[in-house]
Amino acid sequence: MDQDRRTTGTSRAAPLVGYQVQAGIATVTLDSPANRNALSARLRHELLDRLEAAIADPAVRVIVLTHTGPVFCSGMDLKESAAPGTGDQGVTELPRILETLWSSGTPVIARLAGPARAGGIGLLAACDLAVAVDTATFAFTEVRIGVIPAVISAVLLPRLAPRAAHELFLTGEIFDARRAVEIGLLNRAVAAEDLDAEVTRFVDLLRLGAPGALDGTKRLLRRPRGDLRSDLAALTTISAGYFAGPEAQEGMAAFREKRPPAWVTEPR
Repeated sequence: MDQDRRTTGTSRAAPLVGYQVQAGIATVTLDSPANRNALSARLRHELLDRLEAAIADPAVRVIVLTHTGPVFCSGMDLKESAAPGTGDQGVTELPRILETLWSSGTPVIARLAGPARAGGIGLLAACDLAVAVDTATFAFTEVRIGVIPAVISAVLLPRLAPRAAHELFLTGEIFDARRAVEIGLLNRAVAAEDLDAEVTRFVDLLRLGAPGALDGTKRLLRRPRGDLRSDLAALTTISAGYFAGPEAQEGMAAFREKRPPAWVTEPR
């Protein structure tokens, strides 16, 4: 069933983060274009709420994080940071958002039709896959206002080529989508008219995977490495558990019977 969440409570203010579920795809939309989708306190709160709702919904197979307006996300709301008592700029909330995206058992795709800066790049780095228009630009502008990209580095450094991270964190230089692909920040940079088709292609590919296996694969990708012998022993145990599990039994039966496995059927 399609869903359309709205902010709760007595406030009638329009939501800053949209949420819709259709055919097993949850679309979470940053919707504060007048503010360049800056990470204001209210937007952070709503974004976390929408992400948690999508992850908790067993009908959701893939989450797409996108935006309205010409900018994906300009980073933290600097106007709020200038107000008394707000200088922390979400140092407790932003980590929760990044961790929620990073650790989500449901795959998350970032869809960018425009540029991202600073904390906005952290959002896309925390997603599993990221697709942007080839005209999008990026920059880590923190050093130019006297701060550092500390929190977002937790999700960025595992993605970025080390030399590129040093260069771009230290200089704050603007770089384009092609460079973002080269250094590991984006999966694809495509023409604007091809953006939705490329996101849909990834969505369709992800929906072919078993939900539990996708979750397990994400855990595997995040797993810290030890020495080879202990790693192999632990991974052999993990692998055996999946082979004996119900998804593997269904998947192998479907292969033998030349039919799609049960999880590929259209969500109810």
